Amino acid sequence: MDERQVAAYLDRIGVRRPERADAAALRELQRAHLAAVPFENLSVVLGEPIVLEPDALWAKIVERRRGGFCYELNGAFAALLEALGFRVELLSARVFGKEGRVGPPFDHMALRVELDGPWLADVGFGRLSHDPLRLDRTGPQADPAGEFTLAGHGDGGLDVVMNGDPQYRLDLRPYALADFSPTCWWQATSPDSYFTRSTTCSRLAPEGRITLAGTRLIRTGPDGSRREEQLSEAQALAAYREHFGIALEELPVVSAPPQPVRR
Repeated sequence: MDERQVAAYLDRIGVRRPERADAAALRELQRAHLAAVPFENLSVVLGEPIVLEPDALWAKIVERRRGGFCYELNGAFAALLEALGFRVELLSARVFGKEGRVGPPFDHMALRVELDGPWLADVGFGRLSHDPLRLDRTGPQADPAGEFTLAGHGDGGLDVVMNGDPQYRLDLRPYALADFSPTCWWQATSPDSYFTRSTTCSRLAPEGRITLAGTRLIRTGPDGSRREEQLSEAQALAAYREHFGIALEELPVVSAPPQPVRR
């Protein structure tokens, strides 16, 4: 990422270039990213290509002022951090689903940032910690989003637990961006993927979190309180512009799944 791209990225998330690559700067950058760049899967529903290359991710998030899902958001954030002097590794994670079942490798991308010790940074999971977490701390870590613990697992990985609920299992080995491409393609195309079955657009807000799920506008407070409003199509398009800075010509609509063949 060149200096022009770095300056434009920092402007996109509304922060000045940090004087040094330290924990305070990482915290400011992560919070600003979560507030400015939405977690969204609109490209999946609209049939837009998802290209896991640094320049393509920068163009989508900065020039087109869009968001994305984990591979895009954390992939772009990693490139920004590296350009600012941070040491960053891409980590694979397996997301916990219903009944505690864990998903496949590369189900999620997170970041390891080496500072005074190893830190976990993540701007691509939707609702998670506002601040980076220490990877080398086993005790509870307080965060505006709740209490987090990182528990060791038998395979050498770490389970990231939020308020007592496991979120994902980290593989602590570093990977390249290209290693995530096959699972990214599956997430964007498979009828079994969460991202092909619904639309979501969500970001951190001063009053908690704001989410547009289909035509439902959901406001979640810091205390867990929830307010939901059903919007018309025109109102939903306006909400994309007002709350997420995304201008769409038409409302993204999930296609109906194929019907089984009757014999």
